[in-house]
Amino acid sequence: MSASPREPELGRLRRLSALVRKESYQAIRDPSSILIAFVLPLILLFLFGYGVSLDTTRTRIGLVTEEMTPLTQDLSASFQASRYFEVAVGRDRRLFEEDLVLGKVRGIVVIPADFTTDYIAGNRPDIQVIVDGSDPNTANFVQNYAQGAVANWERQRQADVATSNPAISVEQRFWFNPELTSRNFLVPGSIAIVMTLVGTLLTSLVVAREWERGTMEAMMATPVTAVELLIGKILPYFVLGLTSMTLCVLFAVFLFGVPFRGSVAALYALSAAFLIPALGQGLLISTATKNQFLASQLALISAFLPAFLLSGFLFEINSMPAVIQWITFIVPARYLIPNLQTVFLAGDIWPMFLQAIGVMLTIGAVMFVLAARNTRKRIG
Repeated sequence: MSASPREPELGRLRRLSALVRKESYQAIRDPSSILIAFVLPLILLFLFGYGVSLDTTRTRIGLVTEEMTPLTQDLSASFQASRYFEVAVGRDRRLFEEDLVLGKVRGIVVIPADFTTDYIAGNRPDIQVIVDGSDPNTANFVQNYAQGAVANWERQRQADVATSNPAISVEQRFWFNPELTSRNFLVPGSIAIVMTLVGTLLTSLVVAREWERGTMEAMMATPVTAVELLIGKILPYFVLGLTSMTLCVLFAVFLFGVPFRGSVAALYALSAAFLIPALGQGLLISTATKNQFLASQLALISAFLPAFLLSGFLFEINSMPAVIQWITFIVPARYLIPNLQTVFLAGDIWPMFLQAIGVMLTIGAVMFVLAARNTRKRIG
């Protein structure tokens, strides 16, 4: 009796199913897999949600009023009422110079002695702002907020004085994140960092461990093909990565209060597309090194650090040197992070999502082709 043409296909399905079950049991029994997939992501999420903030509020400054007049007292009260400043008041700038050097205050605002005279005479009076330039971001914040406090004070005075030509009022409106809360874009971005760890670091460690223990050679001595072996390896960790992402999203929405305005379908489509290059990179690292320690170092250097530094998560890509900007095009997290932030804060913008999904799948295909070529069905 001749063999059924379906028997080879059924054999492949049985082998693949056995590999997936074996890998799933191994992931469940391995404490390090649970630690990397669930405990470490929550720690990172708490750090980015509570410990990291780009919001500059209640910055401590020294306010020097060299001449006490009703006008300067009114301006001083405007600074003290600002929600951005914690103000220490003095009559001489030398009182705060040492505090500025020691970092106890971030800036000194000086209202000069001739301020009232110049203002009444119709001249444009000067206000001096001295800032600590060792921290450029905070220095810019202090300068901009000081200008804003003066502008608010001047608008208020013009509103109190009846004039035939009232001052022009500029009303600002911020879309998607009206409170300008950094947590609302840091937490979605941190989910991409978490998925990078789960996808690349976990996969590279687990497969490299099998090379060290010799179990990989045992599997390669079976009729299992390289493609079946790779698929059997990634499917459990693909599901594990999506599960970890789901847990992080639930914490982001219900614990940190990050708004979620997009659809679940968009969230999972983007996450699934991102896991393909992440898992492929982990497999490529493990097949190239066959050593857990080396695999972990390569995973951190080639996956975690680029996702953290070159994806636009914390640093604006357009402000990077041109060479570094070109390198960011091969970092999968560059395409996931802005799209995750869009899903959370703006909603579904499918033309943007589909373009990012296509790029991530292309990078993933390259990773898997390279990993399949390194995974030869032979011992060694």
